[in-house]
Amino acid sequence: MSQFTRRMFAAIAAVAALAPSTLFAADAPKQIAIDWATYNPVSIVLKEKGLLEKEFAKDGIKIVWVQSAGSNKALEFLNAGSIDFGSSAGSAALVAKINGNPIKSIYVYSRPEWTALVTTKDSKITKVADLKGKRVAVTRGTDPHIFLVRALLEAGLTEKDITPVLLQHADGKTALIRGDVDAWAGLDPMMAQAEIEDGAKLFYRKPEANTWGILNVREEFLKDHPDLVRRVLAVYEEARKYSLSHYDELKQGFKAATKLPDVVIDKQLKERTELTHNRIGAPQRESILAAGLALQQAGVIKSSVDVKAAVDSLIDDQVPLPTN
Repeated sequence: MSQFTRRMFAAIAAVAALAPSTLFAADAPKQIAIDWATYNPVSIVLKEKGLLEKEFAKDGIKIVWVQSAGSNKALEFLNAGSIDFGSSAGSAALVAKINGNPIKSIYVYSRPEWTALVTTKDSKITKVADLKGKRVAVTRGTDPHIFLVRALLEAGLTEKDITPVLLQHADGKTALIRGDVDAWAGLDPMMAQAEIEDGAKLFYRKPEANTWGILNVREEFLKDHPDLVRRVLAVYEEARKYSLSHYDELKQGFKAATKLPDVVIDKQLKERTELTHNRIGAPQRESILAAGLALQQAGVIKSSVDVKAAVDSLIDDQVPLPTN
């Protein structure tokens, strides 16, 4: 072997040792795990129509569906690696990111008013200040929890001024109607159901404080399979557009998943869910940042955290979407 050839092989070996990831692409996964949720109507259309299954059939990639009962569950699943894509509120994703959850936010599936503070029809609670000393059902790590913290802050209160009763969303609604708690940081569709079927009152609403419905992906999955992420988003976009132009099918799929009556579904989907957005841009960044700063002021996020830098680290708006 010539000296030149030996030097060439040595150079190749050195490069391979220093940067193997640049030389060998990650193997395609055998499955993609993704969540669906009643707070994410587009995910139900995606699941019911089998759009992802059709897209990845030619690759031999199986689609695994996992239900998320709240942003907290979706983010737990992502952190554990049991799903690759999960839907949450933008603010909940930010808190998870700050706490070390390795995720990126890549897509907007809705602009919702999915949370408000709720009490029973005969309650004397009429404003946030009335919650002082009261028992409030809430699901930590979700937009309703963050909404509650921000509402208390504006009223000059903190969580120490109430008794938080930690329950998943559906159990919080049950506890309110049963009289086990005085109020509930609600979430649709359970909140709409409580309004219509039990006369529950939304005594504090602030639509702009509901952060956007955001699709998140595990950082490792995005790094290893950027083309698969692009294809998932393209199919998600197809489902979002279909939902906009086929309300009856959107509603029927939602009804099959929730078993809720038409009037409850219409209240959530027609009155409190907007599906006309897809890209994460300035409005979403500003909404998530405002929530983060409010949580920092309330002491939920440590004062040492650079919230803006955390938002920048969370959001990846470089994954392309179809333009047609």
